[in-house]
Amino acid sequence: MSKIAFAKPGTLVNPVPAVLVSCGDINGKMNLITIAWTGTICSDPPMAYISVRKERYSYPMIKECGEFVINLPDEKMARALDFCGCTTGAKLDKFKECSLTPEKSLTVKAPSVLEAPVSIECKIKQMLELGSHDMFIAEVTAVRVDEKFMDEKGAFHMDDVKLIAYEHGTYRKLGDKLGKFGFSVKKK
Repeated sequence: MSKIAFAKPGTLVNPVPAVLVSCGDINGKMNLITIAWTGTICSDPPMAYISVRKERYSYPMIKECGEFVINLPDEKMARALDFCGCTTGAKLDKFKECSLTPEKSLTVKAPSVLEAPVSIECKIKQMLELGSHDMFIAEVTAVRVDEKFMDEKGAFHMDDVKLIAYEHGTYRKLGDKLGKFGFSVKKK
């Protein structure tokens, strides 16, 4: 197998999660921003990150308030996910325009999105100035999931959520399972 070199370095780690981050300012103004630079960075304590461009309307809200909510959208929310990434909250109410409901969060002042199957509440612990984006590293303070994805034993069934991924300007459905953790070393 041969590989071709690109003319310049780039971010080719794809696909990545596509999420709706909800935030608010100290005066109660709320906004939604679509983020693809996000992920888990620690399990104990549970921590996640988002990276946001300084010029985005949500940037000062997140920086000033020190909290945000990562809302994992399902396939039904694809249009809202794209809309919130293509418009600015400085000119319109994205919750209203997308028929989404801001819901009071459990541990942060930033609202959650009621229609999102999963909402991850976060409090910022550190901010890294990186270049085009600044990274907000946050501790996860609460996670809320739609009860229809929980079974009678309290297990969460992520496969049923139908999450969205982002890849080079395209939104994608996630595919079939290839195996479970440890399947390659499991004794037969």
